[in-house]
Parts: sequence; C-alpha cells; structure tokens
Amino acid sequence: MKVLVIGGGAREHALCRSLSLDPDVTALHCAPGNAGIAEVAELHPVDQLDGDAVARLAARLQADLVVVGPEAPLVAGVADAVRAVGIPCFGPSEQAAQLEGSKAFAKDVMAGANVPTARSYVCTTPEEIDEALDAFGAPYVVKDDGLAAGKGVVVTGDLAEARAHALACVSQRREATRSGAVADDGRAVIEEYLDGPEVSLFAITDGVTVVPLTPAQDFKRALDGDEGPNTGGMGAYSPLPWADPKLVDEVMDTVLQPTVDELRRRGTPFQGLLYAGLAITSRGVRVIEFNARFGDPETQVVLARLRTPLASVLLNAANGTLDNEPPLNWRDDAAVTVVVASHNYPATPRTGDPIEGLDEVAAQDAPHAYVLHAGTKRDGHAIVSAGGRVLSVTATGKDLAQARERAYQAVGRIRLDGSQHRTDIARKAAGE
Repeated sequence: MKVLVIGGGAREHALCRSLSLDPDVTALHCAPGNAGIAEVAELHPVDQLDGDAVARLAARLQADLVVVGPEAPLVAGVADAVRAVGIPCFGPSEQAAQLEGSKAFAKDVMAGANVPTARSYVCTTPEEIDEALDAFGAPYVVKDDGLAAGKGVVVTGDLAEARAHALACVSQRREATRSGAVADDGRAVIEEYLDGPEVSLFAITDGVTVVPLTPAQDFKRALDGDEGPNTGGMGAYSPLPWADPKLVDEVMDTVLQPTVDELRRRGTPFQGLLYAGLAITSRGVRVIEFNARFGDPETQVVLARLRTPLASVLLNAANGTLDNEPPLNWRDDAAVTVVVASHNYPATPRTGDPIEGLDEVAAQDAPHAYVLHAGTKRDGHAIVSAGGRVLSVTATGKDLAQARERAYQAVGRIRLDGSQHRTDIARKAAGE
C-alpha cells in the first residue's frame, strides 16, 4: 500500500512512524513533512491547503490512501478534492469538518443528536456578549467560533479579560470560501464553565461504524500547575488510571455514535477521525469540543500504545468498510509525551536555533523513548527550530511512572537554547 500523509507536525510524525512500521505499507510519503518525518517518509513540497495540488500529488504518486492530518486542510476541503480523483482519503469532507471549523455548527449538531454539552450562547454583538457573560458568571469560558490552533479559548475569572476576548472574536473577518468571498463579522461562543478533569477520546469512523481508541489526557496550559496561557498542548499521557472503566462505552453511546448518526442524517457523513474533548463533571460526561482530526499531542501517546497495524484501519474507514476491521489490539504499556517548545511560545516563538542531543536520545533511550518532530527544519547539516512546539518526546513503560521517568530522561538530553517544557506531565496520574 502506498500512503501519502498531509501535514508537517508531531501528529503527522507519529502517524508516519506508525505507518512506517506497518508491513502492508510499501511506500510512505508526506507533504510537506519536517526534518524528523524525512527519516521515515519521502517528503514533497505542497501547499497543504490547496486541494487540487494535493490531489495531483496523490495521483502522481499513485497513492492508495491519503491521510490528512491537520484541521485547516480538512476545513478547506482537501479531502473532497482527493476523493474527487478517485483516491481513498482518511479525513472528513469540508462540510463535515465544520464540526471543528465552527463551534456554533458543532453545538447545533450536538443539540440534534441530544449529546450532553455545556450550555452556550453564540454572540455577534457587544450586547449579546454582555448578556451571555452575565448569564453564566465566573469563571468565564469564551471561544472563537472558528479555527484557532487550540489557542482560541479563554477561561478566566476576570470579566474584562473575557469580554475583551469575545469582542476580538466577533470583530475578526474571515475568509469564507476558497474563492475569496469574505464572511460577516466573526462569532464568539460563550459557555458555562464545566468542572472536573478533561479527557480526550478519539474514534475512527467510516460514517456508520465507530471504533473508539484508548482515552488520553493532554495539558493545554504553558506552565506547570496548569498556569500560564493556553497552548496547542504541552504534553499527554495514556492510559488514565483514574477514569471509570465504563467511560469509553458511555461516550460511545451518548456522544460518538449519536454524533456520527446525526451527521449522516443531515447528509454530511463524517469519515475520518472524530475527536471528543470531554469534561467529567459532577453532573456526568459533557462535550467541551469536537475536533475533526487526530489531536496533538494525544496522538503521540495513543499510537504509542496501538499494537494493531494502522494502515488497514484507516483505509477501511476511508472506503466505508470499517465493519470488516477486527477489534483493535492495545499494548499494556503506558505512554507519556512531553513537548519541548521554543522560547516565548505561545506568543511569538523564536526560531532558527540549532537542536542538539537527538542522536543521543536515539542511541541511549530507544526503543522505549523517541523524539517526534513538530516545528523543525534542516539547515545544512543541522536541524533547527522552525515553530512554537518543536519536539514531542514520547516514552513508554510498564506504568506511567516508568514512562514519565523515561520521557524526562530523554528530554534532558536535548539542547535547544531558550527552550521550555512542563515538568509535571502525568505526575499526578503516576501517583508522584
């Protein structure tokens, strides 16, 4: 099987690593990729938001499967363009990807499917913002309706900060279509605050059959103790020893399957990866948000524990034959990922700094720990930083304590001037 992966972050490196270990994969390509992905896949320059360009590349490579990693290409309709030339694609259509592209759309789908979620208001004016903030009170939860790379959410007890973020959301004007038409002013989604721990649960679906993966938990705040600004994610772990063993079955019955069924009923079947961000509240499970693709950094720990070869599962989902797939097989090992970020992330990260110690990790920590590249590029013989989140250091172990020890041992070998990482990933879950 020839596989083309679209994207260039640590999520795509994790996908490419798993696909490279699959004996059914005879050729692996990635566009545009990064310095680390180049070690396991052939890279191709492409504008990942240009569906026609991606489709032409897939056709030229005679790909048997295209896997779209990031959310922006999905919302831009790249999966539709690939399917239009007759190549199976793992990733939802442009319409179905609005489940992530528009939080207002997601709320409407959840209402139709009777999925439990936070009460919310969709606001387009300052007056509506003030009414919504007053209705819910502190702590305030304000979200940009569109894509914001995981950083468009503000949770705060400060009314002025909440109002300022909401006003910024509604004042933004976005490109509505690829033809260049401009949408009306943006929208802010203001929600009630959900108490309790958060869980990420992925599910692979062909639009009818839904196959859940193993739960994970990520860490959004930049600093230890869940302090600092929101980020795209600073680390993750799996499994969740504190979670109810019946959690996956409950989420399947009340969230994942009803959502897939509702989208199919609306004529917009969802084929790909459905990501449910959940809060385990005092009133039960509630959906915080949906994503239309593998999450980052949760993918790194989930795939580290997946024993089943990945390619056939994704191909069956793309072809509408997921019901033919046998049950997934999981390793008993635990997995922990620690993100190494650039100086000043998530504001304006510094880039271009050389990264050292990668060979040391490969020589001294493999196979239990390894480095997945996110924001990197090759500069001559050196690998340098090229983004905010630079590396995802992933490790496995017999339990979370051992996986965590191995992950941080590997992090300690990496040298990147001014870099930052959290020191408390999985600490509480590991009982430390």
